[in-house]
Amino acid sequence: MRTRYPTSRSAIMPALELAQQKYGQLEGLTYQAVSELLDVPEIWVFEVASFYSLFDRAQTGLHHLRLCTNLSCMLRGSDALMQHLQDRLAIKSGETTSDGSFTLTAVECLGACEMAPALMVDARYHGDLTTDKLDGLLASLAGRPAKEAT
Repeated sequence: MRTRYPTSRSAIMPALELAQQKYGQLEGLTYQAVSELLDVPEIWVFEVASFYSLFDRAQTGLHHLRLCTNLSCMLRGSDALMQHLQDRLAIKSGETTSDGSFTLTAVECLGACEMAPALMVDARYHGDLTTDKLDGLLASLAGRPAKEAT
């Protein structure tokens, strides 16, 4: 570990990513296990997990839609896209559809300003979005396992 990660603290994010891939979400026992594995305080692990919006601290739907709401995306219409997604899925940001297919989350930044407005579906980025593109994307995701959609 020392070769790739010079300090234990620098391995927190990769460890959390692996845990999320395996368990689908991060919670107290995960923080404790990562803390013990890396020999770092558990609060450090929780701070990383709670700071980054790419870590799921609660169960999500089959597909997790993260729509950027930061300035670049907002100026290019993310507010209207969020409203469209909420209407189309009949949920609000932070909620999951009743069939468990989609979770919708507004995130502060996806680091994809060049393709604003941007949406991350599971682990894949989609940009230069319109309502028509969103409708096509939702249709393509319907009934597909998350691993196939990424």
